[in-house]
Amino acid sequence: MRDQNPQQAELGAGISRPLVFLLAFTCGAAVANLYYAQPLLHTIAHAFSVSNSAAGLLVTVTQAGYVIGLALLVPLGDLLERRQLIAAMLLVAAAGLGVAAAAPSFAVFALAVAILGVTAVVAQIIVAMSSSLAAEHERGRVVGTVMSGLLIGILVARTISGVVAQLLGWRVIFALAAGAMVLLAGVLRWALPRVPTTERLPYPALLRTVLDLVRAEPLLRQRMILGATAFGCFSVLWTSVAFLLSGAPYHYGNAVIGLFGLAGLAGVLAAPAAGRLSDRGRGRAAMSGSIIVLLLSWGLLAFGKSSVVALIAGIVVLDLGAQAMHISNQSAVYSLHGQARSRLTTAYMVAYFSGGVALSAATSALYSSGGWDAVCALGAGTATVGLITWLVTERVMTGRLPIGADSSA
Repeated sequence: MRDQNPQQAELGAGISRPLVFLLAFTCGAAVANLYYAQPLLHTIAHAFSVSNSAAGLLVTVTQAGYVIGLALLVPLGDLLERRQLIAAMLLVAAAGLGVAAAAPSFAVFALAVAILGVTAVVAQIIVAMSSSLAAEHERGRVVGTVMSGLLIGILVARTISGVVAQLLGWRVIFALAAGAMVLLAGVLRWALPRVPTTERLPYPALLRTVLDLVRAEPLLRQRMILGATAFGCFSVLWTSVAFLLSGAPYHYGNAVIGLFGLAGLAGVLAAPAAGRLSDRGRGRAAMSGSIIVLLLSWGLLAFGKSSVVALIAGIVVLDLGAQAMHISNQSAVYSLHGQARSRLTTAYMVAYFSGGVALSAATSALYSSGGWDAVCALGAGTATVGLITWLVTERVMTGRLPIGADSSA
């Protein structure tokens, strides 16, 4: 393919607003591939004549693929030219979506969604790239905007998938998404500047440096723990809320339950705001406030057992806190090493996602035995762990408590 945009980008020189929005849209479209199958599991089980429990394994397969991609592919963003890497991964995702749309058997479909899990980490490579291109004074805002696109993709994917499946059949959403990936690969191949590589290490040595960064950087270790608690709380809520809403006293159907995901759009507002605070040197205040908001949300959610107003308010507040924590974490982590942002992303996101997987599994087991009250206690306990971690580690790292005091992200 002839190079349509040979311009070489200067890292940290700034990034245009249209390009930021394009990258945000691409992040959302790429990560949405992880979620198209989730509202269709019963339909897919029927189509392939497998049990619902077997179809449920598709979620696990996708998550496993995502973790593999985080560990093995995201570090390539520091080793390879990112424009070409992003375009190539989008094309592989398109192939996976095409296989899913035409899959003749359940095993082939499972392989396809595993590929989608691996390639969805292109969104994290894009986030790291946007951080590298952004000027210092705008980095938090840029990362927050791109992450808002990613979050929107997560939240609307299930709704879009359900509507398309209802109108046109369940395979069509995968075919449409495949076309979107091909289109985006072409647009980005033309629109993105060349981004210089930052490492010349052999690939195995590059992977080892991820562990070296974790060992060497206490701030990275701190933010990995905080990220795990933030996404852990997010997963506790969204793993269990469908169980609550489908039973007494609500007895809602799938369509109504799906609409509750739109309350999570509040997190889209939190992301740029947290980024701007970090840009202004108020990262510690942003983190302190975010953790407190996350903890308070479980008080509202506890009343959601019998009050739909309290439940919706709790969802909004939790998503605000969790997303603001996530953006504050990323802004702080990306301040460490400008030449290693993809590997920093790998370390942070593996911890972040692992916290979600562990808490989601715990929630599934806990809800059946303790109900909504036990789930809220688990969520509040997880947020409390985050608050204690923040207070203790900041005191060790800076010699003072963070609440109300700030100097930098």
